[in-house]
Amino acid sequence: MVGISGGVDSAVVLALCVRAFGAGRVMAIMMPDKDSDPLSEKLGRELAAKFGVTPHLEDITAALEGFGCYRRRDEAIRRVVPEYAAEKGFKAKIVLPQDLLEADTLNVFSLTVIRPDGREETHPLPPREMLEIIAASNLKQRTRMSVLYLHAETRQYLVMGTANKNEHAQGFFVKHGDGGVDIHAIAHLFKTQIYQLARYLGVPETIQKRTPTTDTYSAPSNQQEFFFRLPFAILDLIWFAMEHEVPAAEAGRVMGLSEVQVQRVFEDLRRKERTTEFLRERAPMLDEPEPMGESDVVAQAATE
Repeated sequence: MVGISGGVDSAVVLALCVRAFGAGRVMAIMMPDKDSDPLSEKLGRELAAKFGVTPHLEDITAALEGFGCYRRRDEAIRRVVPEYAAEKGFKAKIVLPQDLLEADTLNVFSLTVIRPDGREETHPLPPREMLEIIAASNLKQRTRMSVLYLHAETRQYLVMGTANKNEHAQGFFVKHGDGGVDIHAIAHLFKTQIYQLARYLGVPETIQKRTPTTDTYSAPSNQQEFFFRLPFAILDLIWFAMEHEVPAAEAGRVMGLSEVQVQRVFEDLRRKERTTEFLRERAPMLDEPEPMGESDVVAQAATE
């Protein structure tokens, strides 16, 4: 069971599943809502046709309206921009600072609103409103995962995860949403490796060339401005250097960056991984025994 979005990650996972199990054992679900880019469905259908899978469409707008997703989100936005009204053509998204290489800025979200006349403005986003907007928006990912498991359980299928390493390790996923899967198929691969694999597997070029998008907010939002703050070609190489203990000065020399710039990215990567660790932890059992230390193991062996 694969949720396809018209993006390269879900495209690669679908292609891998068809290659491993055959098209007849793979089901692809498209789950747009009223904020989704129509291009997502178009590309999803193109992808399914390429790999011989029949796509199934599940529009989740009504479910999200029932949860109050749009209402809760828009109420928070109106406390920042009182005249905001989605029904009048206003659109919105939240973004992070894009100056990671130039300044030691933290990952603090701002609210960008596009007015009906096309004027775009960005406002500081207070913590309360930020949390409410994110929590309401996360209902989308959790609803999609519920739909996937509805279909999976009626067929005794497994739900395949589509998060890559950038998303999984840095916390760019929703707990019990797109993170709630049976198999993390590509969570060990950098985004740049996903593109290489997409070319090898023959994923349609229209999907390979599409700018990675969140496709969550009513205003167009790419993954760089929403979360990663850098192009993947730069981010992945610096991350690779950090994991392999390449000094920041050496990585900077190879990439044409300063040591300070590389060190800023190192710190941003570590901070995101540290502050999102709870997303990757399994829920603890209150009566679960503590892991035994080496001395405990020795003592137990002696008594036995």
